[in-house]
Amino acid sequence: MYAVIMSGGKQYRVAEGDVVCVEKLDVESDAPVEFNEVLLVKTDDKTYIGEPLVEGATVKGVLKTQGKDEKVLVFKYKKKKQYRRTRGHRQQYSEVLIEKINVAG
Repeated sequence: MYAVIMSGGKQYRVAEGDVVCVEKLDVESDAPVEFNEVLLVKTDDKTYIGEPLVEGATVKGVLKTQGKDEKVLVFKYKKKKQYRRTRGHRQQYSEVLIEKINVAG
């Protein structure tokens, strides 16, 4: 059994017991998290496809940790004009342990 959820404008394929890195959530560590934007749920015998969301489907999990990804360097350059700029960016993320996939239907 798995589901496709949407969080932070991105889609993730999750199953029970998976640990997923999603965009940073404003929740404290070890707090329960519920994803209501479920796009698809696949069980052993049936597939629920949302138009655009599956009605009554939720994915529940627990927030494990929050952190930052590796640094991404942004380098701007214009030839012959002596223009160079270097910037760095570290995206924040949250690790969520998926506990339960619920589907009404």
